[in-house]
Amino acid sequence: MASVSLHPSIDSGVKPGSGSFTGGTLSCLCTTGTVRLKIKGDVAHNHACGCTKCWKPAGAMFSVVAVVPSDNVEIVENGDKLAVVDSSALIQRHACKECGVHMHGPVERDHAFKGLSFIHPERFAESGSAAPGFAAFVSSVIESGVSPSKMDSIRARFKELGLEPYDCLNPTLMDVLATFAAKKAGTYRE
Repeated sequence: MASVSLHPSIDSGVKPGSGSFTGGTLSCLCTTGTVRLKIKGDVAHNHACGCTKCWKPAGAMFSVVAVVPSDNVEIVENGDKLAVVDSSALIQRHACKECGVHMHGPVERDHAFKGLSFIHPERFAESGSAAPGFAAFVSSVIESGVSPSKMDSIRARFKELGLEPYDCLNPTLMDVLATFAAKKAGTYRE
């Protein structure tokens, strides 16, 4: 299964986090005028994502994305190069206008994920952030041109890497979304 290439940061195995990561600097791909963000604290819900909205490095079938509290994101260099990719999307992905890397994607609407920003941990200059723990929206890679005939081998490779593949989010995050919806609807019970 190792012949199935998913993302450069996990293809050789998922590297565990240090358990003591206190944050770091994310950089875009530009060699001059690089966009840099300072992130306080470790990431949460790190995962491989097959959706067609997330930024993926060249040649990658999946992105690797995690969340941090939006208050823990600070643009420290060349923020003027950032632009929102799709203002109608829930995740307001701010990408570098030159190299295209999505640097941060805050959720600002009334949603269970409001107050969180999506980032790509492989862009950290420092190592040790929490490792990916699952794969989400796996079947969505079909929408980006992957043949449905490859899905069994893709799911098998994720399992081999220790990342459970889901065609939505993992059960914990799905419970968070359902709880938010139940509270809004007045049907929530302890």
